[in-house]
Amino acid sequence: MKPISRDLARPLQWAFAAFAALAIGLLLHGSDATVFRVMALMGYGAGAILSLVAALRWHRLGRRLAIGLHLALAPLQFVFSIAESIALVGILFSLVILARCRPRFPLLSPRARRIWLALHVGFSVGWLGVALTMTALAVIGWVADSHAMRHGAYEVLHVIDLAVAIPSMALSIITGLVVSLGTKWGLVRYWWVLAKFVIAVSIPLVAGTVESALADDLARRTVDPVGQPGAVGIALTACLGSFTIALWASTVLSVVKPWGRTRWGRRAVAVRADSASSPRHPLSVPAPPSRDASVARVDGAVSTAP
Repeated sequence: MKPISRDLARPLQWAFAAFAALAIGLLLHGSDATVFRVMALMGYGAGAILSLVAALRWHRLGRRLAIGLHLALAPLQFVFSIAESIALVGILFSLVILARCRPRFPLLSPRARRIWLALHVGFSVGWLGVALTMTALAVIGWVADSHAMRHGAYEVLHVIDLAVAIPSMALSIITGLVVSLGTKWGLVRYWWVLAKFVIAVSIPLVAGTVESALADDLARRTVDPVGQPGAVGIALTACLGSFTIALWASTVLSVVKPWGRTRWGRRAVAVRADSASSPRHPLSVPAPPSRDASVARVDGAVSTAP
């Protein structure tokens, strides 16, 4: 009997196709024709079609197609959420589908690992720098006495949020997934990697629902010279400050690597130990290592932290 996770993977493709159709309807209902809305329409249109193809041809290429589709859509929907907030639900939907499909990835070569690690570190440091900058702008807008300084700080913060923060989030998460899944660390085998992933996903979810709304409100409110940030300015400062603290915590986790293995990591070690201790027939000839075997031995490779 197939595991429940495999059994649910195919019906979830039908469900995501329906979700994509709903998202397209909401996007078409909007009046603004921004580049983000156009990107979301194209992305969900392709996602609906490919999800249907994956569900119809599941036992041939459907599972691989679903894995590739949702590996791309999970970070892209951060961008789609600028046009329509329902895309934040789509992110969770894609992550659940990926977990049910249980994708397996080959090890990165030493050269590829160094390249992806350099990219991940660069984008992650950039994301932290953007969070610090936006926190400083929120403080300036909150405490500034002059109207020009107050309104200008919130206007610049809004531009940075759209033009820099969202791409930095998406690229940091994408490169982090590649580095973790392509090395011994995996995504759910070690607590510190799982904690970093939760932090990386939770920040965009909160930013898309809370922080962006606060920044937009303050940019509109302070157009009037007598407009004051008030409690909204305090809330935005606290929100961005918490993002900065969370990203610093993620940086510390990358260096310290605390807490050891999760139950999934311990289970993988137990499976390998049982496989290694099982007796072989004395006349049997060992088969050459397969691609799946190389993936299963991922914990034995030299690796670097995601």
